[in-house]
Amino acid sequence: MKKSISSEKAPKPVGPYSPAVIAGEFVWTSGQLGIDPATGELVPGGIEAETEQALKNLAAVLEAAGSGLDRVIKTLIFITDMSQFAKVNAVYARYFQEPYPARSTVQVSALPKGAMVEIEAVALR
Repeated sequence: MKKSISSEKAPKPVGPYSPAVIAGEFVWTSGQLGIDPATGELVPGGIEAETEQALKNLAAVLEAAGSGLDRVIKTLIFITDMSQFAKVNAVYARYFQEPYPARSTVQVSALPKGAMVEIEAVALR
C-alpha cells in the first residue's frame, strides 16, 4: 500500500507525480529543485541558494510525511556542473549530521526550469 504526500510549504508538482510517497516504513521523495513555494520560481543567488532551497523543500515534504532530514537514509543529487560540487556539498553538510545518509551525485545535461541542482531522498518514517 502506498500513500501520496504533499506539503503547502513545498512547490506543487508540475506533472503527474507525487512530491513523496509513503510505502511501508519508508518515504520516497521526488526530486526537489530550488523553487520558492510562494512564487513557483527558482530562487536567485546561484547553486548555493538553489541547494539551500531544495533542502528546505525536501525537509517540508518529509515533515508532511511524518519524517525529517534526520531520518534520511539515502539521497541522490543531480547537478548540471560537477565543478560546482564543492558548493553543493558545503550547503548539504549544514543539513545532515553523522551518521550521514548514503549519497550519489550525478551530473546531468539539464534540469527542469533551468535549475542547477535537484535533490531527492529516501527516509524512514
